[in-house]
Parts: sequence; structure tokens; C-alpha cells
Amino acid sequence: MSDQNHTNPPNSKSRVEKRKQQNNNEKKSKSKKGLWKKIFLTLVALFMLAVVVGGITVFTIVQQSPDLDPDRLVLTQGSEIFDQNDAQVSMLNSSEARINVNYSDVPQVLEDAFLSVEDVRFREHWGMDMRRFFGAVWANITEGFGAEGASTITQQLVKNLFLSEEKRISRKIQEAYLAIQLEQQYSKDQILTMYLNQIYLGSGVYGVEMASQRYFGKSIADLNVEDAALLAAIPRRPSYYDPLHNPENAESRRNVVLSLMEQHGKLSSEEATAAKEVPIEDQLNPTVQESYPHESFYNYVMKEIEQIDGITINDVYNSGLKIYTTLDVDAQEHLEEVLASDEYITNFPDNEDFQAGVTVLDTQTGAIKALGSGREATGHQRGLNYATDVQRQPGSTIKPILDYGPAIEHLQWSTARIMNDKPTTYEFEDIPVNNFDRRHLGEMSMREALARSRNTTAIQALQEVGVEKAAEFANNIGVDTENGDDPMHESFGLGGFTNGVTTLELAGAYAAFGNGGTYTKPYAIRKIVFPDGRELHLEPESHKGMEDYTAYMITDMLKSAVSSSYGTGSTANVSGVPVAGKTGTTNFPENIRDDYPRDAVPDSWFAGYSTRYTITAWIGFAERGENNYIGNTEERRIPQHIFREMMTYLSANIETPDFTMPDSVVRVPVERSTGLRPSPFTPSSEIREELFVKGTETNQVSDRYVDIDAPTGLSASYQEDQDQIIVTWNYPENLRDDVSFEVSVSVDGGSSETVQDSSDMQFILNAPERGSTYSFSVVAEYDGETSDPATTSVAVPEATEEEEEPDEEETPPDEEQPGNGDDDQNGDNTNGGNDDENGDGNNDSNPDDGEEDNPDEDENQGQSPPDEQDDDEQPDEE
Repeated sequence: MSDQNHTNPPNSKSRVEKRKQQNNNEKKSKSKKGLWKKIFLTLVALFMLAVVVGGITVFTIVQQSPDLDPDRLVLTQGSEIFDQNDAQVSMLNSSEARINVNYSDVPQVLEDAFLSVEDVRFREHWGMDMRRFFGAVWANITEGFGAEGASTITQQLVKNLFLSEEKRISRKIQEAYLAIQLEQQYSKDQILTMYLNQIYLGSGVYGVEMASQRYFGKSIADLNVEDAALLAAIPRRPSYYDPLHNPENAESRRNVVLSLMEQHGKLSSEEATAAKEVPIEDQLNPTVQESYPHESFYNYVMKEIEQIDGITINDVYNSGLKIYTTLDVDAQEHLEEVLASDEYITNFPDNEDFQAGVTVLDTQTGAIKALGSGREATGHQRGLNYATDVQRQPGSTIKPILDYGPAIEHLQWSTARIMNDKPTTYEFEDIPVNNFDRRHLGEMSMREALARSRNTTAIQALQEVGVEKAAEFANNIGVDTENGDDPMHESFGLGGFTNGVTTLELAGAYAAFGNGGTYTKPYAIRKIVFPDGRELHLEPESHKGMEDYTAYMITDMLKSAVSSSYGTGSTANVSGVPVAGKTGTTNFPENIRDDYPRDAVPDSWFAGYSTRYTITAWIGFAERGENNYIGNTEERRIPQHIFREMMTYLSANIETPDFTMPDSVVRVPVERSTGLRPSPFTPSSEIREELFVKGTETNQVSDRYVDIDAPTGLSASYQEDQDQIIVTWNYPENLRDDVSFEVSVSVDGGSSETVQDSSDMQFILNAPERGSTYSFSVVAEYDGETSDPATTSVAVPEATEEEEEPDEEETPPDEEQPGNGDDDQNGDNTNGGNDDENGDGNNDSNPDDGEEDNPDEDENQGQSPPDEQDDDEQPDEE
């Protein structure tokens, strides 16, 4: 036991210490392992927390992303306006100047250029290009700044359409999310097309098509390699690389794009080098297209669009419609120049309130070719249009529409109908109808009455046909005769309208006359094409406005109004172009008429047409004013000058056929003063060819000029060798077939006896009694009328003894003598035994004396034209 109390040996102590130390070391080791474990676990926990928090954050950010609204993917674009030949004229301004294209419109070279610089793996990724993301920094270092961006085309598109430009992680997260969403909903072609339409390309233009037109003056279909590369160079920094403002920067960036196209196999080295050598100045052809170039025409286009169900003005300015119009750009520009300058018309009134309205139509289709409003553009879109909006009383231009047209249509009057320019009053009121010259010219044909613009005869025609039928006729060709709740008043027949008419309405009506009676409402829009390809055709349907005979007969009379010496529209005549037309003026109301000079008028008109074009022109003033009047004849003729200048311009270098007479009309020679068939005695100067509705032509022959002259040159001679008396006379050759001649004879003063009644111009009496005196009388006869007699006598000598001897052997008197051929006891022979058709040895029975009727002679021949104004005037307004 004692041994246990002895001191332990040294080795034993060290083992204890070693064990204790080992235990301590083990404790320390365990303590370190626990710390690292805790650190690891903490890090794992923090990572998990970060993942969760990050996920929640990303989820929250994603949840806050805007929806992929399909409507926002439809890019705003102003409507494109196209002319009659489908050429683009302009594009209306919208919030962004853009022309959208379809993928099929994008040339391969343009796609290659953009994909090479913006997103080379566009066809491979799903919205995010991870290789591009990590490689963007390296690419920018090795290939030059801007050689490659981090965002794909899809990301750029969603950023531009749905997100802001702020550089925050939240925006990048939303951008990536929306890009993936977009790729799932749309094809690559659709996404690329949206991008190319949406991208801003400097100088205020969006999309590749508008940029191509702006910088190069051509469509993307015509781009070459260097052009495509230049457009692709702009998006990174549009202002910095704007080729118009910074051409050197743009050219440098263009060459980078060309190098990338070569790198990615889109161009050969030679092609890239050749493109780089093209100076940027040789590429550029800057073109700025006016948005609203032809104000008056565009204003009416907008008016037509407003009347289309389902299309709003907002659609016009933002929905990218393609509006195909009837606009003739050359005609429109010339009309604007005629109105704005003094080059063509030198006597425009120097008055700020002076205005003009002009409509030019295609006579056959009703298509509006040009519109003129005022002397210069106002700069106001959808403003007042003097051609289509302003209604003014039409004056005498209404006469073919309300007076003479309905009379021909319903009463089948001929152009030869005799009218009487005499004192006339309105039917239900004791108010006189006055002519502009305050005179009455008496009887004249309807043709002359219309050409001279006589007011009394026009109202007489209206009264004959009736206001109800006249109003129906006018309404059927687009002229509104609305008079409140009351029937149309007779004063409408001279232009005294309640509301007036526009130049457009009047042109439509006159075009119906020129188009054989077919009416088409004037229109400016042929069709509208929507962005999705749908087409809306807007040409109006035509309808029968009147009978073809009415249209042609009015036209023929209106040709006289322009071409004849007595017509009021002779200033409008166009050499070499068959035209028809009518003048018109209006009066100031009675209560203010004394405030103006005697000859002053507020409005002057001309409406006319050829087979190709119809033109109506009005001049007047924006409002009443002390100096606002048309003061002289030359100013009244301004509408005629406008018509002549425009018709001459439009008809140059084209053939304009004359109006074709329909089968329902016949042309008949008549006597000018009676309207009846001419007699053989009617002077050729009094014969005119006039028009009748077929089947109504007159067969009554006029007797006005029937004054039968006596035969001339009457002579009688005894032919002793033939024992005959031969009587001959003369008569005008042109009348020989129309008259007969009665021959009477008396012997030795005895009673007279008719011996011949025929058209022969000689008489032969055989075996006259010797020693007797024969007296002959010849009268000409026509339609029961006879001329004064022509007389002559001849003495037959006594027989000599030598002549009497053979009488003993003569055949008894009752025996027929050879050659006598007549049982007449007097031995005379009305035919004289002459086989000649005329009985005088002259076979000439041709009644033609070599003169020709000349329907083109002056219809006023034989009377002095009144000293009158060139234009017409209506009576006081009611």
C-alpha cells in the first residue's frame, strides 16, 4: 500500500500531461470545426435567404412588369395619301413619323445589316442571348466601341415599347422577362418586322421605310448594301450617327457595320471593300415630303373619311391607313398656281376678302381631279373649303338644271322651240321677271334663249313643266332644292336659292349632262387599305339622272352658249376642244342694292365641260363689305378665264372627242324664226339644224317666206317651118321642183283658156290659126298660192297663095294629123310633141342651185344684237 504513496516516476507524469494536452487539443479542434460548420451553415442560410429574397424580389419586379398589350405592338403611323396613279403623295403627321412595312417588304440585305450589328444570333436565342451578354464587354474591347450591344433585338423592342429608358436592375429584369414572353407569342419574322418599324433612326423619323425615304429618297426595296449598312449604323446613337447632321460619324459607323456583315458571312471581302469606298455624300438624297401639300383637296378627303362608319380622325392620323384618292397632282398644282399667281389671270380684285372656289371632275366617272379654295393656302387642316363647303346662289348656271332640262325631259321640247322674251311674272305673285338688260327681245328659239341667258323664257319653261318636276330633276343629279317646309319657289329657276350650291355640287350636275345623262356623285377616295390588308372600296354607284336625249340637247345648246356670237360664255371657249358651258351672276338683295354701284354683283360663276373634264368656278367674297363686289364685266369673266386655262391645260396632248348624239335624237333643218320646216322660199340664212326627240320632229312647213315670184323671161315665137308657137320662160333653179306653171291662152282678145298645168317650162301650140294674135299668161303655183302672171303675145302671119294651094289636097280637118298627138280642136298640144322631160329640150331637173344650208351661220343674222353685258343676271332675290 505504501508503494502507492511513493512519488510517480517522470514518465508517468508526462503521459498525464500529454493526455490532458491531447484532450485540450481535441477540444480546440472540435471547437474550430463547429465554427466553420456554423459559418457554412450561416452562409448556406444566408444564400438560401438571398435566393428566397432575390426570388421574391425578382418575382415582385416581374409581377410589376407591364402587360404585353397587343395594341401597343401596333405602331402608330399617319395615313399615306396616294394619287390617281397609286403614287404616294404624302403621309399625314402623327405622333411619330413612320411608314410601317411587312416582313415581305424587307430586303435581305437590310435584314443582314441589322442582325449583323444588333443581334447576330437573333434566329437562335429565346429572347436572351447569354453568350452575347457575357461576350459583350469583350467584344467592345477587341472590336471597337459599339461593335456589339448586350441587348437582343427582342429586348430592345420591349424596352422601347413597354419600358422606360432608366438604367436600373429592375428595368433589365423586366426587359428580360418581357423579351422571353414576346418570343413565346410572336414569330421571329414578326418580332424583327416590329423592331424595324419601331426603331428611331434620327431626323425625326421612325422605322426603316420612312428613314429610307428621308435619307435616300427611295423605298427600302431599292436599297443597296451601303444604304442598308448606313441605316443599321444609326440606332446605337441616332443623333451622333445622323447622316445629315454628322456624316463623318455616320460613315465611320457604316463601315463598322459592313465589316461585321463581312465577318458574319453576309458579304464577301470585295463587296465590303467596295461599299466602304462609296462616299456618304453619294448615298444621300435628302427628301422632305410635305405632310399636307394640297390643302383644299386634302380637306375634302378628310370630310369624306368622317362620313365613313367605323373610321375616326384618330385612325387617320395614327392607324397607318393607305388612302387611295382620285387626285391628279399635275392638275391640282396647276390650279393652285392659276389661283395664287397673276401669270394666267391678271385682273383678280386686290381685296383680301376676295375668294374663289373651283372643282375639276372627270366627266365620265365623277372622280374629283382637283379642288381650288381661295387664292392661297391657309395652313389650316380641315379648314373652310370654298370649293366644297361654301354655298352660294348659282345665278343662271341653274337654268339648264331647273328650267330647260326638265322641259326637255318631261315635255320633249326641241331646241327649235320658239320662246317669247316678253314681260313675264312669277305665277303666284305679281312680281315681274327682269332680264339683266331690262329689255325684251321677242321671239327666239330655246337654243338662243338659253345661250343669251334670257330670264323671262327660263321662268316660262319652269312654269310649263312645273316646280315639282323641276325640283325632282335637280335632286336626281345632286342639286338640293330644299326650301324649308315650302315647295321650291319659281325664283329658284334663276338661282334664287335658299341655301345655295357649292362648286362641287354644280360640277356633279353638269357632268351628268356631259355623260349622257348618267349621274355619279363626285368623290375623292377610291379605296382605303387597312394595316391588316383589308380593303374598303368607296367608288359610288352611278344612276340614270335623265334621259340621254335631254343630256345631249342641253349640251348642244350649251355649246352654242360658248361658241356662238350671241352666247354669254364665249370667253370660255377653248380652241380645238368641244366644250359646253353656262355663265351665271347674282344680285345683291333689294334692301342693300343701292349701297353698291349699279353694275356691281356679289358672285360670278361659270360651269362647263368636255367629254373628259367638268370644271365649275365661282368667285366672290368671304363676307359682305363696302368694297366687296365684282365691279365690271372683265371681273365677271374671271370664272370663264379660270375654266379656259384649266381646260386648255388638261386637254393638251390628248384627244378630246365631241359629244355623241344618241339614237333618241334627230337633227332636222328648221326655219330659225318659226321652228318649222323651211319652205323652198326660206332664205338659206334663215335655216338652222335643230334637235328633236326622235318621233316628235315637226313636219309642218313654214309659210313665212312664201312669196311666189312670177316667171321671168316669158317669150312666144311662131316657128313657120314647123307651124308652131313655142312659149318659154325662166324660173329660179332651186324652186323649179317645188312649183308648177299654169299656162293660159287667148286668141284675138277672146276669153282665156288654161291649156297646161305642169312643172314644164315651155308650151308648144301646133297649127295656130293664121292671121290671129295669141296672148299667153303664165303663173307659178305653190301649195295653192299663185304668183302674178307673166304675159306675152305673138301674131301668126296670114298664109300666102303658095301656101294655100296645097290646102285643096289637105286631109279633111276631122282626120288626125301625124305628129299632132292631140284631139284638141284647137290643135294645140300641151306637151308640144316634145319627148324632153321639161318640154324645153332641157333635161336639167336638179332643184339644187348650188347653195348649201349652213347651220353654222350666225343665228343673229338680219338683226342687231342688243347692247348687253357679257354675263347674265337674275331678278331681285325673293
